[in-house]
Amino acid sequence: MSTDPTSTDTTASVSTHILDTSVGRPAADVAVRLAARDGRDADWRPLGGSATDADGRCKDLPALPEGTTHVRLDFEVEAYFEKKQADAQQDAPANRDSGTSGVFFPEVAITFAVTPGEHYHVPLLLNPFGYSVYRGS
Repeated sequence: MSTDPTSTDTTASVSTHILDTSVGRPAADVAVRLAARDGRDADWRPLGGSATDADGRCKDLPALPEGTTHVRLDFEVEAYFEKKQADAQQDAPANRDSGTSGVFFPEVAITFAVTPGEHYHVPLLLNPFGYSVYRGS
């Protein structure tokens, strides 16, 4: 059973954070959208979103509706990397094979199954040319 006060026996809860592994620091100001569905064949319902804070965390994602079985987190990383590139005034290889914006992955979408009453912390480890996720604690 989760210790999250917003979680009940009939709903799951979600949190996330982003670490930019290319610099070993949290990724701040990344927009994150949350969607849910109540079965694998159901339509996705947008629930809203948030943005990462200075520690790379989203502490105020919307609550999941009762009956949620699948969750999707959409991370809008393009603006983060464009700002990072502009701040660092980097050149190749950061712009190599990345299209017109200089960003290879403009967004990252993570879909996962949930069980009522559980809390899911889903960290995103991010760099300009790759990412990974895992179920955290």
